[in-house]
Amino acid sequence: MPPLATRRRAAARAGALADPTRVAIAWALAEGRELCVCDLAWVLERSQSAVSHHLRRMRDAGLVDYRRRGRTVMYALTKVGAALLAAARTSPTAS
Repeated sequence: MPPLATRRRAAARAGALADPTRVAIAWALAEGRELCVCDLAWVLERSQSAVSHHLRRMRDAGLVDYRRRGRTVMYALTKVGAALLAAARTSPTAS
Protein backbone atom coordinates (compact mmCIF):
# COMPACT_ATOMS: atom_id res chain seq x y z
CA MET A 1 0.00 0.00 0.00
CA PRO A 2 1.40 3.45 -0.86
CA PRO A 3 2.02 5.91 1.96
CA LEU A 4 -0.92 7.98 3.19
CA ALA A 5 0.48 11.19 1.67
CA THR A 6 0.60 9.54 -1.77
CA ARG A 7 -2.97 8.29 -1.42
CA ARG A 8 -4.15 11.76 -0.36
CA ARG A 9 -2.48 13.38 -3.40
CA ALA A 10 -4.11 10.82 -5.69
CA ALA A 11 -7.51 11.43 -4.11
CA ALA A 12 -7.11 15.20 -4.43
CA ARG A 13 -6.21 14.89 -8.11
CA ALA A 14 -9.11 12.58 -8.84
CA GLY A 15 -11.43 14.87 -6.88
CA ALA A 16 -10.28 17.86 -8.89
CA LEU A 17 -11.62 16.16 -12.00
CA ALA A 18 -14.84 15.01 -10.30
CA ASP A 19 -16.98 17.78 -11.74
CA PRO A 20 -18.61 17.91 -15.19
CA THR A 21 -17.26 21.40 -15.91
CA ARG A 22 -13.71 20.40 -14.99
CA VAL A 23 -13.99 17.28 -17.16
CA ALA A 24 -15.15 19.51 -20.02
CA ILE A 25 -12.20 21.85 -19.44
CA ALA A 26 -9.79 18.91 -19.48
CA TRP A 27 -11.42 17.56 -22.62
CA ALA A 28 -11.15 20.94 -24.37
CA LEU A 29 -7.51 21.29 -23.34
CA ALA A 30 -6.77 17.78 -24.60
CA GLU A 31 -8.24 18.74 -27.98
CA GLY A 32 -6.92 22.30 -28.15
CA ARG A 33 -3.56 21.64 -26.46
CA GLU A 34 -3.39 25.14 -24.98
CA LEU A 35 -6.25 27.58 -24.45
CA CYS A 36 -6.88 30.81 -22.59
CA VAL A 37 -9.75 31.38 -20.16
CA CYS A 38 -11.74 33.37 -22.71
CA ASP A 39 -11.50 30.54 -25.27
CA LEU A 40 -12.50 27.94 -22.68
CA ALA A 41 -15.42 30.11 -21.54
CA TRP A 42 -16.63 30.39 -25.14
CA VAL A 43 -16.28 26.65 -25.83
CA LEU A 44 -17.99 25.64 -22.57
CA GLU A 45 -20.61 28.40 -22.68
CA ARG A 46 -19.68 29.42 -19.12
CA SER A 47 -18.56 32.71 -17.62
CA GLN A 48 -14.86 33.48 -17.49
CA SER A 49 -15.02 33.72 -13.71
CA ALA A 50 -16.57 30.23 -13.46
CA VAL A 51 -13.92 28.79 -15.76
CA SER A 52 -11.15 30.55 -13.80
CA HIS A 53 -12.49 29.08 -10.56
CA HIS A 54 -12.39 25.54 -11.97
CA LEU A 55 -8.96 26.07 -13.51
CA ARG A 56 -7.61 27.21 -10.15
CA ARG A 57 -8.83 23.99 -8.54
CA MET A 58 -7.30 21.95 -11.36
CA ARG A 59 -4.02 23.87 -11.16
CA ASP A 60 -3.81 23.35 -7.39
CA ALA A 61 -4.20 19.60 -7.97
CA GLY A 62 -1.50 19.57 -10.64
CA LEU A 63 -3.84 18.75 -13.53
CA VAL A 64 -3.18 21.91 -15.55
CA ASP A 65 -0.25 24.22 -15.95
CA TYR A 66 -0.19 27.76 -17.26
CA ARG A 67 2.11 30.26 -18.91
CA ARG A 68 1.76 33.95 -19.57
CA ARG A 69 1.74 35.19 -23.14
CA GLY A 70 1.70 38.95 -22.71
CA ARG A 71 -1.50 39.74 -20.83
CA THR A 72 -3.07 36.39 -21.67
CA VAL A 73 -2.67 33.28 -19.53
CA MET A 74 -2.58 30.05 -21.51
CA TYR A 75 -3.56 26.75 -19.87
CA ALA A 76 -2.58 23.20 -20.83
CA LEU A 77 -3.06 19.78 -19.30
CA THR A 78 -0.12 18.35 -17.41
CA LYS A 79 0.93 14.75 -17.98
CA VAL A 80 -0.96 13.82 -14.82
CA GLY A 81 -4.08 15.66 -16.02
CA ALA A 82 -3.90 13.99 -19.43
CA ALA A 83 -3.45 10.56 -17.86
CA LEU A 84 -6.37 11.08 -15.48
CA LEU A 85 -8.60 12.26 -18.33
CA ALA A 86 -7.55 9.27 -20.44
CA ALA A 87 -8.43 6.93 -17.58
CA ALA A 88 -11.81 8.62 -17.17
CA ARG A 89 -12.49 8.39 -20.91
CA THR A 90 -11.82 4.66 -20.99
CA SER A 91 -13.65 3.75 -17.79
CA PRO A 92 -16.45 1.27 -18.30
CA THR A 93 -19.90 2.78 -18.16
CA ALA A 94 -22.30 1.84 -15.41
CA SER A 95 -24.99 -0.67 -16.34
